[in-house]
Amino acid sequence: MSDLRDAAMTAKAWPFEEARRILKRYEKAPPEKGHVLFETGYGPSGLPHIGTFGEVLRTTMIRRAFELLSDIPTRLICFSDDMDGMRKVPGNVPNIEMLREHLQKPLTKVPDPFGTHESFGHHNNAMLRRFLDTFGFDYEFYSATEFYASGQFDEILLRAAERYDDLMKIMLKSLRDERASTYSIFLPIHPETGRVLYVPMKHVDAANGTVTFDDEEGREWTLPVTGGNVKLQWKPDFGARWAALGVDFEMYGKDHSTNTPIYDGICRALGEKAPEHFTYELFLDDKGQKISKTTGNGISIDEWLTYASTESLSYFMFQKPKTAKRLFFDVIPKAMDEYHQQLRAYPTQDLAAQLNNPVWHIHNGEVPESKMVVPFSMLLNLASAAGAEDTEAMWGFIRRYAPDATPETHPDLDAAAGYAVKYYEDFVKPAKVFRAPDEKERAAMEDLAARLSAHDGETDDEALQSVVFAVGKDHGFEPLRDWFKALYEVLLGQSQGPRFGGFIALYGVEETVGLIRKGLAGDLVTETPDEAAG
Repeated sequence: MSDLRDAAMTAKAWPFEEARRILKRYEKAPPEKGHVLFETGYGPSGLPHIGTFGEVLRTTMIRRAFELLSDIPTRLICFSDDMDGMRKVPGNVPNIEMLREHLQKPLTKVPDPFGTHESFGHHNNAMLRRFLDTFGFDYEFYSATEFYASGQFDEILLRAAERYDDLMKIMLKSLRDERASTYSIFLPIHPETGRVLYVPMKHVDAANGTVTFDDEEGREWTLPVTGGNVKLQWKPDFGARWAALGVDFEMYGKDHSTNTPIYDGICRALGEKAPEHFTYELFLDDKGQKISKTTGNGISIDEWLTYASTESLSYFMFQKPKTAKRLFFDVIPKAMDEYHQQLRAYPTQDLAAQLNNPVWHIHNGEVPESKMVVPFSMLLNLASAAGAEDTEAMWGFIRRYAPDATPETHPDLDAAAGYAVKYYEDFVKPAKVFRAPDEKERAAMEDLAARLSAHDGETDDEALQSVVFAVGKDHGFEPLRDWFKALYEVLLGQSQGPRFGGFIALYGVEETVGLIRKGLAGDLVTETPDEAAG
């Protein structure tokens, strides 16, 4: 353990770098609360998206890295701001007209448009917990509604009333004059309508812990700041929550980064130490737009898991968190293959390299063996060439390539074969465009078919790749990648593909000869819309 901890102290992987920053907070004395607290926040204004998952996963990776560096106990809280007023109706839920009647009500007071939970907030919280539980995260769930109503937030709310002027100074610096004139850190919940009110305060009574204000109709009300009668605006709420819970670490997206001094200032004005934070870059959809809960663009957790493993998603999330990434279906095959490449590399690495390997962080040091003897990209091309519609058809080819492999001994390969069939049908097949070879390509492919038919040597990847390579050179392809590009476009309907020798070994020599003959005969060529109609 000491060697592992020593190596972790200098490991370059970003979870260890962040964990060491947190450790520095307590280099002089351990935390009075007895633990280090990690927090992630969630605004349940819409269905949880994959970015929310990424936030919890990345925080968990830092937490696990910290636990290797230190014996201080840790906790992870997932905090849902479900007392927030519903400012707009999401476009990806049913019963939109019904929801419009409840604008500005706390999300836990808005009826559930799906009809399955106590409220829309409860529904979205349940969705969040379901997919966090799917991945086995160790976390405690906190609801803002319960946090405010139960009294857990009362001490900080009373302190906010006492230090109201100091907190307002922090906020007013960041606001335009028009907004500043009506702004208050407190948002009262109207006693009659139940709506969250954005109104100025006429009086904040620190001694009695109350606020006085006029509602939209000009009626004056006085409410206690405690007991869920009042909530904080979201920026003050961020810092006040840190103060109330004693949060040591929270990460958030780049869109929050300009607010960091405000969050920290609020926390410090309330008498507590601001946490460490980590700003990650945003996830983008296929059009380069930020993914959003309310529009439902991008790719969902369930969609990713339809086409690939949970570990591949974790691998994608680990990579370069400070770089904006397109999060769409076309990133899945690469993530699947790179994850298994890292798994295979892990046993050959020294301790320092292992701690920097993404799979250490995905599996918290308990790294399994990869059984993926066939890359996912190759499985996709096999599904294409073979027209496979189920895993059983795929295994007919896999067994020839890897005779010792079975679905029972290689469960990750079996699952990947199933994913490949689904992914091929939904994304690859509709985009395929086959073409006929030109004269030079035709001559080379006829030669390749003849050499493969006559081949009586080894049928492994390397031997077959040498045959393909030799044909390309003999027919004057320069650069040789033009030869392989032609094979992919004529035989597989795509401009890129797998190592062709490996594909032949998997698909079969005779089967590949048959595929080449189909390509030469024009049987694979994609019809144009006019040809199909005519």
